[in-house]
Amino acid sequence: MSNMTHMTHMTHMTHEQIEGRLNFLRTCERLKDVLRSGYTSSGRRESTAEHSWRLSLMAMLFMDQLGDVDSTKVLALCLVHDLGEALGGDVPAPEQMAGGGKDDVERRDLWKICEPLDASMRAQIVGWWEEYAQAATPEALAVKALDKLETLLQHTQGLNPPDFDYAFNLSYGRQYTDATPLLRAVREQIDEATRARLA
Repeated sequence: MSNMTHMTHMTHMTHEQIEGRLNFLRTCERLKDVLRSGYTSSGRRESTAEHSWRLSLMAMLFMDQLGDVDSTKVLALCLVHDLGEALGGDVPAPEQMAGGGKDDVERRDLWKICEPLDASMRAQIVGWWEEYAQAATPEALAVKALDKLETLLQHTQGLNPPDFDYAFNLSYGRQYTDATPLLRAVREQIDEATRARLA
């Protein structure tokens, strides 16, 4: 059976289900305009969508070193981890409330974003997001660490303002990035670049 024939047998979605998924994507498009605290190498503010894209690329590149993880789930967690920011925006790490306030806001916003989806897809996306937020599986722990590492890497590449707080980066997210020898090694190389920015 050809791939195209196989695909035609899988098309059992209603018009409403397709429209619901398209509406979800339309809302998620806002992530292209949600600006983060970091800057690109050309000096413009980085978007959440750009961060999620390079986080996914980073996960793909290091996947063979992450141990016994479900690679599809790792990439899914990368893609959904910041979806709630499409409504509420990004809160820079130094400004985040203690006690999980950021997660509560993002969870509420994610549910709103997922409203147009069919129940099974909504449950899948919310489930992946909850798995990431709880950081209780090997996949979620790996993505938590890579999320921090991608952010730190961007801060070493960006044309940041003169008062940018590089010192904060040297301790940021260590509980995740120090979890394995590989993640520690990647962190150390990024930290070297951070220390060079401090000099």
